[in-house]
Amino acid sequence: MNSGKRYKGKVFNVSTRKVKLPNGCLVNLEIVEHPGAALVIPFLNKDNVMILKQFRPVINSYIYELPAGTIEKGETPLSCAKREIIEEIGYSASRFTKLGEIFPVPGYSTEKIIIFKAENLKEKKVSPEAEEIIHAFTAAKADIRSLFKKRKIVDAKTISAFAMCGWL
Repeated sequence: MNSGKRYKGKVFNVSTRKVKLPNGCLVNLEIVEHPGAALVIPFLNKDNVMILKQFRPVINSYIYELPAGTIEKGETPLSCAKREIIEEIGYSASRFTKLGEIFPVPGYSTEKIIIFKAENLKEKKVSPEAEEIIHAFTAAKADIRSLFKKRKIVDAKTISAFAMCGWL
């Protein structure tokens, strides 16, 4: 109904909007407008994947994650996925399968993450972005399950992706 931009950033914008809900209630929303993202589960074989230990300055901590990134203007989710695995783990893949999509925080953001499984990996030169502090390593299904049970995997998109592929 009524909207206005409040913040325009490099990755996302924040706007306010007054909307009428299906029950007739009027609410003022603050919305993070995000272009979306792609996440990749890079399978080395049926029992091993590449995973990241990445420093996240917003929470001042290293966390375990799968390669992912924001979709750039004019980019498809698949081309984003292909770019991200080269940048973050130094591999390309000849086969990508879309597993699904998630809305990580639908209470205040439009962000949708498309989740892909990547297979037939081929080593390339890794090219992380300067602001990314990433250590990529191989993990077996048992390693992933153990990290999850020990509450070491706390990234929601990574948990969702491993659930989609039947690893959790």
